[in-house]
Amino acid sequence: MSERSFRILEAVIDEYIKTGEPVGSKLLSQMLNFPVSPATVRNEMAMLEQSGYLDHPHTSAGRIPTVKGYRLYIERLINPSEQEESVPDGLPESGRGKSLSQSLSEEDRYIVDSAVKNISGDSDEMLIESASQALAELTKCAVVSTSNISRFSVITKVEVIPAGKRIYMLLLITSDGGMKNKACRLSFDLTQEQLDFFTAFANENLSGLNLENVSAEYIEQMGTALGSYVVALSPLLKAVADISGEMASGRFNFEGQAHLIASEDLQKQEILSILESRNVFSELLDNAFSEISVIFGGDKSGSDNAGSSFTVSNSGLIAGSFRKGGQTAGSFGVIGPMRLDYKKLIPYIEYFAVEVTKLLSGEEETEN
Repeated sequence: MSERSFRILEAVIDEYIKTGEPVGSKLLSQMLNFPVSPATVRNEMAMLEQSGYLDHPHTSAGRIPTVKGYRLYIERLINPSEQEESVPDGLPESGRGKSLSQSLSEEDRYIVDSAVKNISGDSDEMLIESASQALAELTKCAVVSTSNISRFSVITKVEVIPAGKRIYMLLLITSDGGMKNKACRLSFDLTQEQLDFFTAFANENLSGLNLENVSAEYIEQMGTALGSYVVALSPLLKAVADISGEMASGRFNFEGQAHLIASEDLQKQEILSILESRNVFSELLDNAFSEISVIFGGDKSGSDNAGSSFTVSNSGLIAGSFRKGGQTAGSFGVIGPMRLDYKKLIPYIEYFAVEVTKLLSGEEETEN
């Protein structure tokens, strides 16, 4: 595609995102910031339609972008270096090579910084949940997030607390501030000696151990090491394994559903389908950990067919990952109708994810 053709496609999409109405060639020729005749615009739009980048919903109407058109628009937005090395005469330079978040205005940067300041939590998991709420409010969209921070955490303490007749509460605390408990109902009451033994034994064998390393084999080895206490204390060991597995499996949050319901572009059935797609979004975010990515619902034409499991055709998902300790720790996904303001939201999400990474890493200073 020539640079001029892409600029015309870009202008159609920008205007359609803004108004939701098909874009005509006459209006477009008046909008373009480089000299081109209305006849040239009509010809270019006709060729873009023939190539599948634009659609013509009605005989007398203008054009609207297709999924293929959106995909090229997003690819060029996320990877500006893929643009032509030389810009034809008369066409404005496009700021090639800049990070999207670096292109944010001071006003937009202040808006995102203000949202980040509202993030709080006593643990990393609570912080991510708070960040999801802040991102939903910032973007006025629904936000899903996945977090696997706990899998990088180590166990710092195990406690057993009597909670009633033959009922004991097992408490497990991790290095990231995570805390989870599980009630265990036993066949008989434990003596204080048995409780003291298990607490010392569990902390000796589990403290400093990564949650992912609490395998079934390791728990079995611990059970063997219990010796004469194995019958009485095995249920507590099973609770340790259950809690560790739950914490290591990560968490999923869904915030801002009200923004989805308020959308004028989505039908009720489409909204309901999105709300019921929890497992689909979790899988999509798990596969989008490496960079900013955009997935269109029902899009089976992409290279990875990621949209094939996300079946709501008139919708889009913008995903961005955050890190902790140099490793990818989770992702945010902003969900809405396909007609999202990608030029605004993608830099917002990219910058927001960088700031969340700093919060998780304990960095107080804000820099690009």
